[in-house]
Amino acid sequence: MKRIAALLLAAGLVFSCSACGTDIKNGKNTRIFTDSVGREVEVPQTVGKVAVSGPFAQIVLFALCPERLAGLSVPWDDTALPFIGEAYRDLPVLGQLYGGKGDFDPEALLASGANIVIDVGETKGDVGAELDALSEQTGIPFVHIGVNTDTMGEGYRMLGDLLGMEEEAANLASYCERVYADTKALSEKVEKKSLLYCLGDAGLHVITQGSYHSEVIDLLSDNRAVVDSPASRGTGNEVDMEQLLLWDPDVILFSPGSVFASAAEDPLWQQLRAVAAGTYYEVPEGPYNWLSFPPSVQRYLGMQWLAALLYPEVYEGDFYGAAAEYFRLFYHSELTREEFEALTASSLGKLQE
Repeated sequence: MKRIAALLLAAGLVFSCSACGTDIKNGKNTRIFTDSVGREVEVPQTVGKVAVSGPFAQIVLFALCPERLAGLSVPWDDTALPFIGEAYRDLPVLGQLYGGKGDFDPEALLASGANIVIDVGETKGDVGAELDALSEQTGIPFVHIGVNTDTMGEGYRMLGDLLGMEEEAANLASYCERVYADTKALSEKVEKKSLLYCLGDAGLHVITQGSYHSEVIDLLSDNRAVVDSPASRGTGNEVDMEQLLLWDPDVILFSPGSVFASAAEDPLWQQLRAVAAGTYYEVPEGPYNWLSFPPSVQRYLGMQWLAALLYPEVYEGDFYGAAAEYFRLFYHSELTREEFEALTASSLGKLQE
């Protein structure tokens, strides 16, 4: 809350709604929308341009309404650019409210023409009070849509109501619900493999059981990374090699940019049975990490990938077809077989060696 207030003060943006150029509180053409924390927010009857609070919301809203984005919270990741239409690559960058640099730019928001700001993701702390302050200070309504992997369908339906895009949102909601239900059903009929998801330059950060970022891993595996205080950030909890050896799982996943390429030649990593047996893989990245960062809707692609990787004898269907469906729905892009094979070369590709 203090950080948000400081941003507004630094930008000289503490003023009344009548001074901000986005006066929706005129008693006309507005309605009340109740968001995920129970806030009754006055929003335009017909929402035009939309701003997003961070990369999580950016991926969610790009799937639903790319043509209505007033700007980006962060520039598209290099891994996303081949799959993002040219019309959406150079939208103005408005900054992000939470995580990362926390570089939300109120002045850029006002200049963007957005008449609503949407925050999607984990419901944390006093998010309601923070968004109330931002709404009051800028005159632009801020709403929060809280979601987990098992409630993303509900989140999309709320967005459909908010944006007047019920049919489009229902299509995405149904997809998320179907994929989650299928994955949960698969997870209930397999003997779960023990697993660690290792991140960082040295591979000594782990995504811990019970954290928001571990939802897919916890669903499909016996996540050995159990700690007293799971981190709620994408970099996970820092541990040491001694702890990894104590956990010693069947499978290790490495995040992109970690030590996947060198683990087999490293005497320390060779002590882990997953490395010795070759059952270690790199999480695909493009667009973004498929499992955890940001922990957005690409996790529905990630859960299908992880099911196919860990339990190929049970996973049904052609995963390339599943991935192509995801890219069409969420990135409005056609995924070629060559692109798919490049993205999965260090994971599913290893199974075929």
